This record gives sequence, C-alpha cells and structure tokens, in this order.
Amino acid sequence: MKPALLLLAPVCLLLHTPVHAINAKYAQQLERSGCTQVSEAQGCDITKSKAENAKAGFGSAPAAAPGAATPYAGQWVARSDAGATVATIRIDAKEKVWVNGKPVKAKRSDGALVFRAGTVTYTIQGDRRLKGEDGWMDHDAGTKGLIVSE
Repeated sequence: MKPALLLLAPVCLLLHTPVHAINAKYAQQLERSGCTQVSEAQGCDITKSKAENAKAGFGSAPAAAPGAATPYAGQWVARSDAGATVATIRIDAKEKVWVNGKPVKAKRSDGALVFRAGTVTYTIQGDRRLKGEDGWMDHDAGTKGLIVSE
C-alpha cells in the first residue's frame, strides 16, 4: 500500500501545479501591442504599438469621440434574393431603429446591431469592412437576404 501511495502523491502534485502557456516577456509584448495569440496568428505584429495594430485592423480601434456617428446610422434596404425590397430601415445616431416607419427595439450582439420586426430578424454588422454580412431572415417562411445601405 505504501509504495502505491508514494507513487500516487507526486502524480497528484503534478496535476495540481499551475501551467502557464506563455512566458512573461511574451505576455508583455501582447499587452503592449494590443494583440492576442489568435490575432497574432492572423497577422497582428507584436513588435508594433496598439495604435499601429489598430490602424492595420487588429485589436480595438481608438475610442470614438463623443457625438461621433455610429456605424449603423443611415438608411438601409432589406432585399430578397430576387432584388425586391423586403423592408426599409432607418437608424439614427443614437441607434434607434425604424423598420418600414415603425420603431423597433434593437440590441448589440457580437459587434452587430440586431432587431426584429414580426418574424423577421435583421442583423447589421458594426465593422463596415465586412462585406455581405448584413442580412435578414424570416424564421416562419425560411427566407433570407442581404441588407444594403442607401
């Protein structure tokens, strides 16, 4: 019994030892550059500053000034695959949303503005570099399409 216990004790201690995936210097480089391990693999340069990487599209961009326009603001049109207008959407600078002239509640979700009107869910991405990501889906009819700005 004692030999088994003596063998088991070191194994248990090894299992409870904290493991650090990165060293302190690398962690400091990530912090200074605004990169993550994932964004570094996508091209974020840990030798550059946060501002330089933000200009290149990595990390968070500098905070917008108060009163700056939201990326969602404007006139939008939801279109079917055939090109027909499904809905007209208006979003103001305070992210209040109207679908076909009627106000609807909107919320931010994972970088997008999401809102519903009836059985249709609309999603407009905040990152305007993402093309073809703005869309709508009618859950009852099973149809979907793109949303374009006017």
